[in-house]
Amino acid sequence: MNLRIVQGAVQSFAADALIVNLLAGVTAPGGATGALDQALGGAISELIAQGDLKGKSGEVAVIYPRGAVPATRVLITGLGESQKLDLEALRRASAEAVKKAQGLGAKHLATIVHGAGIGGLPIEAAAQATVEGALLALYRYDAPKQSDKPTPVETLSLVEFDRNKLAQIEAGARRAEAVAQGVYLARDLVNLPPNVATPSKLAEVARQLAADYGLGLTIGDRAWAAAEQMGAFLAVAKGAGEEPKFIVLEHNPHASSEPPLVLVGKGITFDTGGISLKDPEDMAEMTSDMAGAAAVLGAMKALGELKLPLRVVALAPCTENMPDAQAFRPADVIRAKNGKTIEIISTDAEGRLILADALVYAQRYRPKAVVDLATLTGSCVVALGEGIAAGLFSNDEVLQTRLLAAGQRSHERLWPLPLWPEYRKIIDSEVADMKNSGGRYGGVATSAVFLQEFAAYPWAHLDIAGMALASKASAYTPVGGTGFGVRLLAELAQDLGT
Repeated sequence: MNLRIVQGAVQSFAADALIVNLLAGVTAPGGATGALDQALGGAISELIAQGDLKGKSGEVAVIYPRGAVPATRVLITGLGESQKLDLEALRRASAEAVKKAQGLGAKHLATIVHGAGIGGLPIEAAAQATVEGALLALYRYDAPKQSDKPTPVETLSLVEFDRNKLAQIEAGARRAEAVAQGVYLARDLVNLPPNVATPSKLAEVARQLAADYGLGLTIGDRAWAAAEQMGAFLAVAKGAGEEPKFIVLEHNPHASSEPPLVLVGKGITFDTGGISLKDPEDMAEMTSDMAGAAAVLGAMKALGELKLPLRVVALAPCTENMPDAQAFRPADVIRAKNGKTIEIISTDAEGRLILADALVYAQRYRPKAVVDLATLTGSCVVALGEGIAAGLFSNDEVLQTRLLAAGQRSHERLWPLPLWPEYRKIIDSEVADMKNSGGRYGGVATSAVFLQEFAAYPWAHLDIAGMALASKASAYTPVGGTGFGVRLLAELAQDLGT
């Protein structure tokens, strides 16, 4: 899609749909909406007076100007109450408007930057939120089926009268475009069926990213992992018919020797539970068990587009977890890359095993910080709900604070949870250094203290089990893969790189 920044008067702009906004409680529209209202002979004011337009969040009104202005349609999107106006409100308002416009068959959309006028939000951030909401709402998975698909939007124009604001709008809009490309990639990977989104497919995507953005690339197979002494990763991969792949991508690989930010994503491309077989009724959702790997690959695409100077390394251990005759079993004892032994209680607690070896591998970079993302436990969904927030565990207060702030800015929210030593006692083993599962109670915390055993640096673990897959659509997230984590990681990288 073509994204344009245009200087001019909104009431003089020609488009299939022209989008302006209204705050709740406003009876006389001002700014760009007021100028358009005047050009329309008070049509917007009349909607307000008749009670047909209230400016509520989620509300979109449509006016057909009949030649009064060059635009074919005018859409007024509600921003909600002024005291609650923030960047997330702008994303949602923009998203609802573009979905309505697309549903009406509009191919060229034009919009003002929401929230930067009477709303008083910074112009660059408001432009980013406006474009983010629009682009994320327009995402569609190209499903392999024959059916009617929505009219594709070909052009999105941001219209601004003040020439002095154009550079800031351009910067915010281009940042949103880069991040949206990363989210699109992550959503696509999660939405692909598991017979397509194999470890080899993720490796193929990594190769393309490396070629497109000049990233350093390593793709390890079984023999490579054996040479690296990744006993935990290889144990999970034993039963997999698909060849496992350990993906390493490096953004700015030839930058200074400054310690990098390392991102680690769980890449279980399909999880049957292994010998500890899952309930078949819900197993189909386990195609999303590689959402952590999808998020870090999406983040690397976004960082490549943004050309951030920060050095960033992405690690994605990828394999299936299958109940083959060669598969690892409950009661097995395996050895991770750092030499620690693990008693297998459940083969369905496999994600922490592949992450363990990845976290040890990260040590070679002497990292500034390491963040892992994983659809790790159902316990986290029980604790925090679906589509609300991801669980956050960290051994470093500064990193935790940065992540929480990044989550607030991106609205990919996190909630801090404890790494108390009492949880570690639950996974004590009589025959190994630790168990891979502590049982039903406290499962989200025992998984985190397990991972902590392999993280000898500033580290944070994000349990995204409740965030990776949406069972119902919201303003800018359709049903299916959400791409959760890409915008959060881009915000974190931007913060660390400034």
